[in-house]
Formats: sequence, C-alpha cells, structure tokens
Amino acid sequence: MKSLNAEQAPAGLSRISVAADQDAPGQRDVLLRARVFAEPLIAGEVLDTGENTLVHADAVCAILKTIGGSEMMQAATYLVYACEHLNKPQEVIAKSFGDNLAALAMETTKLVRVQRQARSTQTAGNLAAPMAQTAAMQTENVRKMLLAFSRDLRVVMLRLASRLQTLRHHAATKVPMLPSLARESLQVFAPLANRLGIRDIKWELEDLSFRFLEPDTYREVARLLDQKRTERESGMQQLRAQLEADLKTEGIQATVHGRPKHIYSIVKKMRGKSLDFDQVYDIRGLRIIVASVSDCYQVLSYVHSRFAPVADEFDDYVAKPKANGYQSLHTVVRDTARQPIEIQIRTQAMHDYAEHGVAAHWVYKEAGIKGYAGVSASGQYDAKIAVLRQLLAWQRELSDEQGPGFFEDRIYVLTPEAAIVELPQGATAVDFAYSVHTTLGHRCRGARVDGAMVPLNAPLKNGQTVEVTTVKEGGPSRDWLNAELGFLVSHRAKAKVRAWFNALATHETVARGRESVEKLLQREGKTSVNLDDLAGRLGFDSSDALFEVVGKDEFSLRNIELLLRPAEPVAPQADTPLIKRPTQPDKSSRGGVLVVGVESLMTQLAKCCKPAPPDAICGFVTRGKGVSVHRADCSNLREMVARNGERVIDVQWGQSETAGAAVYPVDVAIEAADRQGLLRDISEVFTKEKMNVIGVQTQSVRNTAWMTFTVEVADAVRLQHVLQLVARLNGVRSARRR
Repeated sequence: MKSLNAEQAPAGLSRISVAADQDAPGQRDVLLRARVFAEPLIAGEVLDTGENTLVHADAVCAILKTIGGSEMMQAATYLVYACEHLNKPQEVIAKSFGDNLAALAMETTKLVRVQRQARSTQTAGNLAAPMAQTAAMQTENVRKMLLAFSRDLRVVMLRLASRLQTLRHHAATKVPMLPSLARESLQVFAPLANRLGIRDIKWELEDLSFRFLEPDTYREVARLLDQKRTERESGMQQLRAQLEADLKTEGIQATVHGRPKHIYSIVKKMRGKSLDFDQVYDIRGLRIIVASVSDCYQVLSYVHSRFAPVADEFDDYVAKPKANGYQSLHTVVRDTARQPIEIQIRTQAMHDYAEHGVAAHWVYKEAGIKGYAGVSASGQYDAKIAVLRQLLAWQRELSDEQGPGFFEDRIYVLTPEAAIVELPQGATAVDFAYSVHTTLGHRCRGARVDGAMVPLNAPLKNGQTVEVTTVKEGGPSRDWLNAELGFLVSHRAKAKVRAWFNALATHETVARGRESVEKLLQREGKTSVNLDDLAGRLGFDSSDALFEVVGKDEFSLRNIELLLRPAEPVAPQADTPLIKRPTQPDKSSRGGVLVVGVESLMTQLAKCCKPAPPDAICGFVTRGKGVSVHRADCSNLREMVARNGERVIDVQWGQSETAGAAVYPVDVAIEAADRQGLLRDISEVFTKEKMNVIGVQTQSVRNTAWMTFTVEVADAVRLQHVLQLVARLNGVRSARRR
C-alpha cells in the first residue's frame, strides 16, 4: 500500500486526531517529570474504587508500556488524575508539558468523569433519564460516548489500561466489584480491546469481569481446568517438543508454545454450542510461530498429514483477516488418543499484532511493504491510519444499527443527576430540555453548562453537564422556531414547540367560538341550554368541536338559530306530513292540573319541558300568569327554585269527567342518517298510532338529520311505545322525548 500524507487521508479520518505520539522537542524525561508533578497532588488520594490514585497510575503506566505505549502516553496517566486537583488544569499542564499532552489529559479526564457519573446513575437506580433508561441502555450509551470522545486513539488506550488495572485491583484485594462496573468492562471495554486487536487485554478483561459477574460459574470452570492440568500439561509438553523437532526435520524453523486457557471463552463455547466441558476443543491448544506466510501453509499441511483434522474446524484468517486485522491459521486435529487439539499457526508479525493489536504498529517497524493485514507500517502517518481504521470499524458497527451517518451526528451530555442524554450534533440547552421532558422544554428559560451560564442557543459538546432553569408557568418562544437564531436542532424538539403553538391557536379559536355561541343563546333566551347537548344535536362530538368551527367561521350561527326557533308553517308537500291544529281542551272537563289545597287557580303547562301525565310535576307561582307547571326534572325549574324556593307549590294531574281524556303537547327528538323519505316514514308511524303531530322542525348537518316533532299525547307512557317503533325505522339512530 502506498504511503499517505495528510492531504490523502481517507474520508472519515480527517476528523480524528492523528497527533504524533513521539517525544517532541523539550519532552525529554517527560514520564519522570509527569510523575514528580502529579505525586504531591494524588499520592494521598483514593479513587472511588478504593485504590490509591498514585498506585493506580503507576500500574496503568506499566500496562501501557507492555503494549507499546510511548512515554508521552504513560505520562498522560499521571496528568489525568492531577487535573482534578488543579484550578486551571489545561493552562498549567500546557505550560509545563505542551499543548498536545494537555489536550490528551483534559480529554481523558472528561471521559473519566462521564463514565464515573454514568455508573453512579446505574448504581442508584436513577430513573431521571429520558424514557426511564435501563442499565443496558446506559451501558450502550457509555459505549457510544467512549467512541465519541476518542477522536484521539490514545484516549482509548488510556481508558482500557485503567479499567484493566481496576479489575486487577479488585481481584487482588478480593474486594467485591459493583455489577455495573463489571458489566461495563465486559460489554464495553472488552469488545473495544477486541476490535483494536489487543487480545491480551481483551482476554484478561473478559475473565476478570466474568469472575465478578458469575463467581460460581467462574470457580467451577477454574476447578475443572485445575483437576486435569497436570495430566494435560504433561501430554501437551511432550507433543510440543515433538512437533517442534519434527518441523525442524522438515526444514521449517518454528517455535511451538502452549496456548493459555481463558475461562470466559470456554464458558461462551459451552453455552453457545451446548457442550460439556470435555467437548470444548480449545481447552488443549498449541501456537506455532514461523518466519513467513509460506511457512504457515507448509506447517498446516504437515499438521494435517500427521494428525486427523476435525471437519468444519478450520479457519484461514491469513488469506481473509478478521475485521480488526487479526491474522492466523486455526485448525483442530485429534491426537493418537483421539483427543481434540486446537492449533494456531502464524508469523511473528502476526503474533505481535494478535497480542498487542494496534499498539504493535507503534513499536513494530519491520512490517515492510505489506505489513499486517495488507496495511503498510512503513511511515508514521500510515501506521496511524492502520490503527485508526480499527476504531472506525467499531464505530461503523454501532452506527449501522441506527443508519448511515448516525453516530457521527450524535453528542452525549449529562443531566445534573448524571444520566446520559443523546442529542444531535450542534444541539442546544433547549434541545436538551425537550429531550428530558416536554414540560421542561416549554418552561426552559436559561441554562448552566458545567456550572457556567450560557446562551440558550449555544451548541453543546460531548461530556458537558447541562442544568436547565425554568419558570413555573409559560411556554416556548416563537424565536425558537427561527432556524437562523439556532435555538433548536432536534426534529423532536421542533415538533414539540410547533404542537404547543398549534394548541394555543386552537384554544384561542375555541374561546372565540364559545363567546359567539353564548351571545346567540342570550339573544334567544336559551341560556339554560346544555352546550354539549346542543353540539350533539348539530352533529358534533363535543361543544369544543362546535366552538372551534364557529371560531374559524366555518359554521354559520344561523344553523343554531334554526334549531332553537320553531319552524314556520309550510304548505304540505308529497313527502311532508299534514300537521293538524292543536286539540282544543274540553271546557266542561275538570281535566288538566289541580293545585293542591287551592280552588280555581289558573295553571299553564311550561313550554320548556312540556309535561304530560303521568310525569312527576311541580308548580311554580309566576308573577301575573298563575301557576307554571313543570316536569320535576326540568332544568329551568331547578334554576327558578334555586332563586325563589318559596314560590314552589304542589300540583297533581286531575281526572276528566268526560269520556275523552285531555291531551298534552310533547316534543320528540329524533337523530337519523339523512335519506329520501325519512320524514314521511316517521310521520306514518305517528299517524298509524293515532298520535296528532302539531309541529315539526328538521335540519340536516353532515348527512345527519336532526328532527323535532311536537305531538299530542294523553299520557307519556304510551309515547314510549311509539318512540320504540320510530327507532326501528331504517337509518334512525335514536328517538327520545326531549
């Protein structure tokens, strides 16, 4: 592969720091100076895991050294923990160690703080996160945050080494580890180490994490390994020596080693393939290191000729490397005792890469033109490209789940309770507020970022802690929808603001419509009308629905007037029933209403409720018009009684002395699907039942007919039978007495 310069960097890499990790001028003895600088600040401090901070930093340096980290990177370990004890850490560190190291220390410090806060949120079971994020969701966000922060690969390596040391500390001291910390190590850090190809760290992270998550299973597998260790190691030592000698005889210079056994990988295979312990092939394994790729295939041929290969247990990662650049030949064979043995065959360069992953690029310079996995390591920039590709590959794996470009457009910030909130790139405190809760967004009036007040349209950055200040009541500003002002980036937040203003406009329209309808009812003297009933008679689901169309001038108030006023007499037509004159009461009759305890007092039936026997009735003494008789359940009567209760008088229905009983006008309300001949069919029912119709009002709204018939009845009980007959007609939805 041809060497690349900065201008030729592949797309997607330009945003990632590729700052040289070599010792710059003026950085001699940087590691020693960094430790001397930090020691007074951290020697007496203890991490939240219980480990002494200086001891932890020393151990992290040792881990970084084993995987090829430079002195600059090791020095950053001390400066990271010193940052928390400095007033202006970036300024102080830059003055003593340079801008590059100061930036590395600050970026890593920020990530340390974010991870610590995220863990504390999980431990406390905090549900303040949007949609009550579970621990699994938080772990996934930590994974994304690790990548979002790690535009400089050195930050990743520092955190990997630090986490490994934390696990080692807990294992050595036998201090229980928080499940959230162990789970994060297994689900976030170990896969990251695997993606970067740092297999030594990956295996150890997995085994130690598993040890704390499932201690019983870990101890059982460890016991099974120990029980057969002597027998297994004795046989494998003989086989190792014999195989190395045989290859030398064949003219192949090779070094044969035993392969370490990793408890977590054994358990994964047992569970994934439903195997017993004795059925796991890689409990017994050898690793053969040769000089060249051609030697790899020559050794493979010899091994397959000497031992019986197991079908479907061969993988060629030399011709087709793994996504993280790992190369090796894997095969499983059976020895003379028919016991399975896994054998890995690789060159020294492949082995270095397998053990130290991308870190091998920093210390291994003899890769030549082809290098590892076909990637040249001949130049410093080229080596960095090879390293960063692995990080980007893992990033793509995460973003593919959400869609192309998703990850690059996300940032991760914290609530004051340390819950992680995912936002689009360029998001503001207003976006943050709406992401946490819609009401918080509506009432947002200010924001503090990392304790400092900022404008509401200031873009947020990864790892910042955001606190929103609110008012008790209020809504969003229309300025927030102005794209040029930059208050909102999130589509969700924009939709919430628009919905608020739409609801506000609807509320104002409904209020305007209510005012118009109530004024009309006052003019018509119908202020006691139930507004929901009125809306229902006009074909609306609720009074607010009626008010909204009236407020929009989409529904004429004339329709309400026609419903409230009696219809003008019209000439009968073919489809219109003949409306008869009201029956005149028999003057000789004592029928009608009797006022209890009073002789010859004038009475009149109230027009608002039109009572008829045997309705329960009540009298109300009017001014100059005698006693007005109402149905006992009349809403108008209730209002009058509330104002002048002393004017209520008992009344009862009288008996007629003639053969014919008195008749009373009653209103009947009918709702039906509008159709041709509907009025005629309803009228025919009243005619057949010998019920005199003395008034009709009809109106059609949205294909629904609303009809009011005034009929004369001798008693209300018989009316219910007639209404049941009307309700059975085609299209009639309800027929009831008003």
